[in-house]
Amino acid sequence: MKTDPYAALRTYFEQRAALSEEEFAVLRQLFRPRTMQRHEVLHLAGEVASYGAFVARGCLRAFVVDAQGKEHILQFAPEQWWIAEQHSLRHHAPALFAIDAVEDSEVLLYDALFYHQPGLPTVRDSEMTIAMLTNRIYAMQQRLVLLLSAPAKVRYLDFLQTYPTLAQRLPLRLIAAYLGITPESLSRVRHELAHVARTL
Repeated sequence: MKTDPYAALRTYFEQRAALSEEEFAVLRQLFRPRTMQRHEVLHLAGEVASYGAFVARGCLRAFVVDAQGKEHILQFAPEQWWIAEQHSLRHHAPALFAIDAVEDSEVLLYDALFYHQPGLPTVRDSEMTIAMLTNRIYAMQQRLVLLLSAPAKVRYLDFLQTYPTLAQRLPLRLIAAYLGITPESLSRVRHELAHVARTL
């Protein structure tokens, strides 16, 4: 099903701050639509990131692969989420992680000019933007604490709260790679939670 990515972008911002037609027209020019097939790569680790993405439909992920070839997923980006290797994009440095599509997806790509575009006070410099960045930093800190100290069940419940639409959409191995556990451990956690739910 085809999605209008610009309509999705407009909805995203209107839920957070009012945009005039003129402001949205300026904003729209900073993005270009792209359809990504499942497994299609936006950039690899070690490359300089050319784009970040706003996801209108589908799901992208940020991930790294360790020396043993094991994948570790840092973030999922389903509909209405942003994903980028910000440092690489802004400073033309090698990316610390890769980004690819885990589902067929429709995205809006933006490049480093997005951070230097005049005439977007509502979008770039407002309290809304500061709040978005603060929330993102807090979410990453909370995720780090969970990975370091929380049992698998707590990590999975946090995943369900963060990404309520993804549990039934993604393969078990991807969710396990995000949680830092094996697919077998994830299966046990899901079985335990399903058993608890049935007894309530």
